[in-house]
Amino acid sequence: MTKTNGAKRELSLIVNGEVRIFHAYPMERLLDVLRGQLGLTGTKEGCGEGECGSCSVLMNGALVNSCLVPVLQAQGSQIMTIEGLDEDARICALQETFLELGGAQCGICTPGMILAACSLLRDQPQPTIEDIREALAGNLCRCTGYSQIFEAVAEAARRYSEHCSEPGSIR
Repeated sequence: MTKTNGAKRELSLIVNGEVRIFHAYPMERLLDVLRGQLGLTGTKEGCGEGECGSCSVLMNGALVNSCLVPVLQAQGSQIMTIEGLDEDARICALQETFLELGGAQCGICTPGMILAACSLLRDQPQPTIEDIREALAGNLCRCTGYSQIFEAVAEAARRYSEHCSEPGSIR
């Protein structure tokens, strides 16, 4: 955690739909604020260098590595973590298929994978396997060999498109 570049400041984020006010050093990582100050431990630290995707969150709708974002840069942004996605039908389908098809093993990469997949399904509800591979390319997994993850995302997309006439109907 970088504690340079001045004193702590009062900052705010909209995290999972809720305004959160806290004090942090301007160059403190968004990851550390989310986990340490806001108690959102679903966001994982893998490499700390933006290479693995374990710390992925949605910032103003874009997938970002929270270990690379100074919290001052995120000031006032809308942040969605894995904890905030539990009511979305796509997430329910993704969580189910990750479990059913062995896409989740140790759990370190899973929140980032699910957020990346959710971002993909939001933009492309019926992705090809190549679309899935490209969307998840920034997320590393050391346990599954990826095929189960790709299959889980494809199956979730299929279930969502076949069985969901409105958000929230897949459980």
